[in-house]
Amino acid sequence: MKLHPTVAAVTRRIRDRSAASRAAYLELVRSMAARDRGADRLGCANVAHAFAALPGDQRLRIVADRAPNIGIVSAYNDMLSAHAPYAGYPALIKDEALRQGATAQVAGGVPAMCDGVTQGTPAMELSLFSRDTIAMATAVSLSHDVFDAALLLGICDKIVPGLLIGALHFGHLPVVFVPGGPMSSGLSNTEKSKVRERAALGQVGRAELLTAEQAAYHGQGTCTFYGTANSNQMLMEAMGLHVPGAAFIHPATGLREQLTREAVREVLAIGARGRFTPIGELVDERAIVNAMAALLATGGSTNHLIHWVAVARSAGLVIDWDDFAQLSAVVPLLARVYPNGSADVNEFQAAGGPGYVIRELLDAGLMHEDVRTVHEGGLRAYTRVPIDEAGRLAWRDTGASGDEAVLRPAQSPFSATGGLKLLQGNLGRAVIKVSSVPEDRHVIEAPARIFDSQEDLQRAFAAGEMDSDMVCVVRWQGPKANGMPELHKLTPPLAVLQGRGLRVALVTDGRMSGASGKVPAAIHVTPEAAAGGPLARLRDGDLVRVDADAGRLEALVPEAEWAAREVLPMPDAVRLASSRGMGRELFANFRRNAGSAEEGACTWGGEG
Repeated sequence: MKLHPTVAAVTRRIRDRSAASRAAYLELVRSMAARDRGADRLGCANVAHAFAALPGDQRLRIVADRAPNIGIVSAYNDMLSAHAPYAGYPALIKDEALRQGATAQVAGGVPAMCDGVTQGTPAMELSLFSRDTIAMATAVSLSHDVFDAALLLGICDKIVPGLLIGALHFGHLPVVFVPGGPMSSGLSNTEKSKVRERAALGQVGRAELLTAEQAAYHGQGTCTFYGTANSNQMLMEAMGLHVPGAAFIHPATGLREQLTREAVREVLAIGARGRFTPIGELVDERAIVNAMAALLATGGSTNHLIHWVAVARSAGLVIDWDDFAQLSAVVPLLARVYPNGSADVNEFQAAGGPGYVIRELLDAGLMHEDVRTVHEGGLRAYTRVPIDEAGRLAWRDTGASGDEAVLRPAQSPFSATGGLKLLQGNLGRAVIKVSSVPEDRHVIEAPARIFDSQEDLQRAFAAGEMDSDMVCVVRWQGPKANGMPELHKLTPPLAVLQGRGLRVALVTDGRMSGASGKVPAAIHVTPEAAAGGPLARLRDGDLVRVDADAGRLEALVPEAEWAAREVLPMPDAVRLASSRGMGRELFANFRRNAGSAEEGACTWGGEG
């Protein structure tokens, strides 16, 4: 299938604007890859330290036999349900490495926080910055420089982007990502949301709400809604960084073990000189565009409009929100998975999962097929579904959608566009996810009601003060202000207001991860208020227009008055509340140095 002209044009623009930075990146990757092996290059004392903990025969295998040595970087902890299964992965990987004549070592661990635990708490202000902390921890882990390849164990929100950013700074290594799979389905996401809205109205108490939440989140594996964690897994498939089809296979199955063993075999194969493809070469502009297309086609997390800018930058590539918006105009919405629909990721997988989506996009010319992947079969291999065939790993064709209420073909999608819009105007640049917003709510024009925190909005709602049409503006929520926390606690009250027939919208320089659901939300507003952005000019009562159809975000204030209006500084009380306690003092330099959301909110600079 011929590549769609818009996909081709966006890819070409990325390639052209990135020519110098990509060339410099690849020059570094190739010079690092051309060095002698670590065990041959390092001093004898260095080598002795690196392998002292290994059994003697394995030390001999690395040094004398020059066998490949795999570095394992793990985000294991048993606080995260998704990451708890990783406890036994290092032993499994080491066993398979030995079977293949190689060795493996745990190179290091990276922190992994659960946004579900920290949501609505001060700790959530560390969440976005944990991504760059994870990237740095990945770099520290791999800096021992005695590895011929790496396996990266991570799934959830900031963890996969952080691992990928870190790995791309070691772009000379072959790398495979190793997922763990989702938990089994519990209380449906639709029922959970209903209980949350009833709790927001005071119709049920804490006991009933806790019972519902525990029925939804009840075991090991990734949470089953299609948030950032599961979007990560879709994007890893689309970029060819997993064993094909590995994303949504349950943790406690024989098939999951086979996929993990296959990851060892794959990373050794791509490290072989006949097929040597380090991750820095594999992740090019085509792979990035493929990830963007898969995100749009599945209604994935808006967080990736930040994360994938940072990922691309780590590979010497420059992308922006215009690229996402132009792709969104031609990539159809093929999936309805909560919060974009009622299905969970297990139903998504049963209907065809990533393989179905990738096949439909490839056949429609909306993804690049001529890309390298960690699997020798290329991206077309990712259109198949893994199966256990008498104890042996195999794949079968995806076939037709198993449920067209969840997955539809590209010729008859849920929507002709990806549901993501870029908004621009005198309030800055923002993004809005409209895939589940009713069409009669795509344009909201109402007076602004300004809040300095999500807690202020919740208090106003609880006091019964929000009883008219309004655009709720929650500012001082960007990277420089407080680390750009997700504002999921706003979803229930705003949904209640909209359910009462009020015309409401949210405008914020914070994040929502697409969890605004049916309420129109202009998020990631850039420049942020704390950087002197236009939200700091806004006043209560100003008429604001959020127009997803025309792509506009505007304060309807006379131009001369707007230009003359004072840009308010971040209130001292708000600043202090976001800078002390819960370890936030340690992240002062992150806040100070963070780039804008559209620049990936990166806290690292230089040539990276």
